[in-house]
Amino acid sequence: MDDDRLLIRPMTLADCDRVAEIRVRGWQSAYRGLIPQSYLDAMSVARDAERHRTRFVQGDGSVVNLVAEWDGEVTGWACHGPYRDGEVRTADAELYAVYVDPRHYGRGIGHALLLEALWNRTALGHDRMYLWVLRDNSRARRFYERAGFAPDGTEEPFEADGVPVPEVRYTRALGT
Repeated sequence: MDDDRLLIRPMTLADCDRVAEIRVRGWQSAYRGLIPQSYLDAMSVARDAERHRTRFVQGDGSVVNLVAEWDGEVTGWACHGPYRDGEVRTADAELYAVYVDPRHYGRGIGHALLLEALWNRTALGHDRMYLWVLRDNSRARRFYERAGFAPDGTEEPFEADGVPVPEVRYTRALGT
């Protein structure tokens, strides 16, 4: 990776449309065959961008959104904050999302976003970070395992167009 071409920075309100495009296209690329195609086809960049704008404006600062720029173009997004146990936030951290524009896979962008999230949550004094990943998403699971995350045995499904899609929880100690 050529570090001079990559910049990780806080997301701004102006980034919401591009972040939504990266997230939706990321889902449609990475989850093809893992989530019902009807669910993926119904995803809307415009709706997702509006959701990002609303959360960005109403946020209390506990959730951190980062973007990656490659040669000045926003090419990735990560989001992290307090771990959510149902609707209750805990003292642990959670990586909510890491998405990279599929045209930029393999450049280390996702890894750089993940490292920044880990550094941030460690600096804030968190001892552990959790994340959820689709059980059958072997590419993402390998990515997180290479970064020191491991499944902790917890599995829960979420529903996509009436089909249960199993997710597994991964964890990693911070500050190690």
